[in-house]
Amino acid sequence: LLFSIILSQFFSSESISFDGNQTIKRFSESKKILKKIFQNNQYTFYCNCSYNNSKPNFKKCGYKPYKNFKRAKRIEWEHIVPASRFGNKFESWEYGHSKCIKNGKKFRGRKCARKMDKKFRLIEADLYNLQPTIGEVNQARNNFKMSVIPEEKRNYGKCDFEVLNNFIEPSPNIRGDIARTYFYIAHTYSNYIKLTRSELSLFSKWDKLDPVDEWECKRSKLIKKFQKNINKFLVQGCKELNK
Repeated sequence: LLFSIILSQFFSSESISFDGNQTIKRFSESKKILKKIFQNNQYTFYCNCSYNNSKPNFKKCGYKPYKNFKRAKRIEWEHIVPASRFGNKFESWEYGHSKCIKNGKKFRGRKCARKMDKKFRLIEADLYNLQPTIGEVNQARNNFKMSVIPEEKRNYGKCDFEVLNNFIEPSPNIRGDIARTYFYIAHTYSNYIKLTRSELSLFSKWDKLDPVDEWECKRSKLIKKFQKNINKFLVQGCKELNK
């Protein structure tokens, strides 16, 4: 039943509304706000490593750097739904713009979209889509799709995070968080991102198997204070949690 409801929400109509983030103007501003939001819950998203002053503590979580030791030593704010999933709907991302020139060379992609398109900047800055991540893990995550990887091989010590053939398998205890983030972004910015039927099916399962938890609800409340809008896919779960 849940899957049918979600399916109808995403495929029944073409929304032209833009009722998401209207407050946080730039990703650089988001990062400053997120430090405040996470100040009493400084744990990385994928590996659950504690961190302080943007530096992760590997000893407590058993993380082991795999290839990029320099980037592993810092915390980055990762887009759960990759910027390319909504960015490539903007002409400036795909084709560039006459104003996107540096040192006589044209550029496109994220930097050009960020420069030229206000709506791209608003989506990129949406706090609901951002989580603290070890830099090396953020690099490995890339813009790959979520999946379940059989015969998983872990390359990052005890961190339950696998990458194979351009797919990512996250830990079971954050799969619901990921699902509800994808639902939110796809529903809120429906002109810029569409989930596939296989994604909707997978995320519906993840949403059920990993229900909303206390921190997810608290984080949502804190985000609402700064960003003013809600993630509707958390509302019911948070109500049931607080009964």
